[in-house]
Amino acid sequence: MNELDQLYQQVILDHSRERHGSGALIDPDGQSHQVNPTCGDEVTLGVRVVDGRLRLAGWQGEGCSISQASISVMHDLVDGADLATVSRLEKDFDALMHSRGRGVDAVVLDDLEDGAAFEGVSQYPNRVKCALLGWMALRDALAKAGVALPAEQT
Repeated sequence: MNELDQLYQQVILDHSRERHGSGALIDPDGQSHQVNPTCGDEVTLGVRVVDGRLRLAGWQGEGCSISQASISVMHDLVDGADLATVSRLEKDFDALMHSRGRGVDAVVLDDLEDGAAFEGVSQYPNRVKCALLGWMALRDALAKAGVALPAEQT
């Protein structure tokens, strides 16, 4: 294992242990419960949106280190961000996860910050669902809050 792989593995382990944003959100504008039926990972994520910004996101979940770390990283990226940024980051992470290890542009990796650690996960299709679980919950919670991400608006 090279140094970069070791660093990325450590980022995932750190986030799975120290789960940023973990905790139920009281009176969310929207909430979503998602389950990965292939492995049993699950998350309940709540959001509060104010003036076009994701002002608060909170979650509770159980599952493998990849799913839990991905949700923690996602929280760091989107909590407090404007909806255009949330939309861009969601698309970037999705592109990374579907790259099948071929990589993505360095600018995308920079924007994803700790999310870049999941680049190796993209090589394992059965683990991609784990990494995307929180992002699916986020999109659904926003929809339930009546918020369409900018790219979805007509």
